[in-house]
Amino acid sequence: MTAESTHTPSAAQDGTKAPLLVGTAPDSWGVWFPDDPRQTPWQRFLDEVVDAGYHYVELGPYGYLPTDPARLRDELASRNLEVSAGTIFTGFHRTDAGEREAVWRQVHEVAKLTAEVGGEHIVVIPAMWRDDVTGDAVENEQLTSEQWGNLFTGHNELGQVLQEQYGLRQQFHSHADSHVCSQQEITRFLEGTDPQFVTLCLDTGHAEYGGASSADIIRQYPERVEYLHLKQIDPKVMDIVRRDNLTWAAANKAGVMVEPPAGLPDLAEVIDELEKLARSFYCIVEQDMYPVPSFDTPLPIATRTRRYLCACGSRTRIR
Repeated sequence: MTAESTHTPSAAQDGTKAPLLVGTAPDSWGVWFPDDPRQTPWQRFLDEVVDAGYHYVELGPYGYLPTDPARLRDELASRNLEVSAGTIFTGFHRTDAGEREAVWRQVHEVAKLTAEVGGEHIVVIPAMWRDDVTGDAVENEQLTSEQWGNLFTGHNELGQVLQEQYGLRQQFHSHADSHVCSQQEITRFLEGTDPQFVTLCLDTGHAEYGGASSADIIRQYPERVEYLHLKQIDPKVMDIVRRDNLTWAAANKAGVMVEPPAGLPDLAEVIDELEKLARSFYCIVEQDMYPVPSFDTPLPIATRTRRYLCACGSRTRIR
């Protein structure tokens, strides 16, 4: 199954065929958790998404936006916003029964809400081997062959459940300090999973963080890329991260993710590779900024980023 079989529009409202639909996410407003006083209040987030010129949004961590479908639909409709995806966190390489039960409970909660408010995809973020806040190691950095097998099986099952029960597509998101981060690990994951049920949310920033080339991934596995997070890293900060083996938590505090076009990869090149495929994609701006220095920080950055991305290529659109 390819992106052509999803509900992603084949034409933009202005008639552009196979548009790259530029949206945004709570992460770009400094949101990592369902509830945290250092995060932008959800009403302000939705209002500022509109002010910044976006039409599509992700739900972010479950519980940040209202979880009552009727209320959330009303909040979105009043601002003329649409949902592209929900987000879940998994750890399928692990065998603890209690953890697996918690993961599947989250899967069904998020998938049900996403489907009921018109979303089409679920972004799936794997467990990290270092804590994303403290940076403490919680398990071995490398997976065993058995754990890789568990990972493949779990994501194949997840993709099938999302499709058959909710009509949603699984978009796997490689991540810093997770077991799928480098180009070699991304390749191993793709080759070990079923393309019918597992495709990529290609996060250009996290790919670059792991030393992977987003443009090469698109060229080598065009049918496995169905959804994107567009972000960049600061190469100077990344040099320090690699030199000092900084954790993701420390790297984020050091400002490793930067406003485009100040970093890498070249998003114009990524967009050019996408346009060659003649398919429509959601391209979601997601600049990690937790915690924001001020609630006034995100809106100007989000506005400038939208303007920059919509000036790249010939088919970038906001709807």
